[in-house]
Amino acid sequence: MLYLFYFFAAISVIAALVVVSARSPINSAIALVVCFLSIAGHYILLNAQFLAMVHVIVYTGAILILMLFVIMLLNMNTMIEVQKPAITKILAVITGGLFFLVLLAATKQGLSTAVPATFDPGVGLVKSIGIALFRDYLLPFELSSVLFLSATAGAMMLANKDDPSNGNRPPSSEPDLRQAGPNEKAA
Repeated sequence: MLYLFYFFAAISVIAALVVVSARSPINSAIALVVCFLSIAGHYILLNAQFLAMVHVIVYTGAILILMLFVIMLLNMNTMIEVQKPAITKILAVITGGLFFLVLLAATKQGLSTAVPATFDPGVGLVKSIGIALFRDYLLPFELSSVLFLSATAGAMMLANKDDPSNGNRPPSSEPDLRQAGPNEKAA
């Protein structure tokens, strides 16, 4: 079990380094997929299957696909990439070094977490989360679903508001699509 932890940790760190050091944004996105999947492996090792699947669906599935669409829409071309001045590079290195020192100080301080007295093997499983969600938190769950549904409807209304061809005309100004007879004019 400890070897799997070190295996997933090494994959996470290496993939994260590839994300920040890759020249191509597509290669960075692919390395980010590997990093996300290795973190999901950590969740599996912690007996949190539900969290692992949500992590894969939300982050690897939705967020990363959104990032890929943005990368494709930006159409980043290396020919027209503007070179950054030397002062910007120096400040970036200084800022990164300070951030590293803060992380080093935080890890040197250490985390003190209390070990639970008993181990519950059902914690983190889909069954126990489903029971808690639909028994103890049913009302907040249903209220959040209504909130998300109304936010989706509002976003659709706002998206159609700016489009002139969406048909937001008063009923009297809609064209009459009936066929005119031989003795009638078309409306």
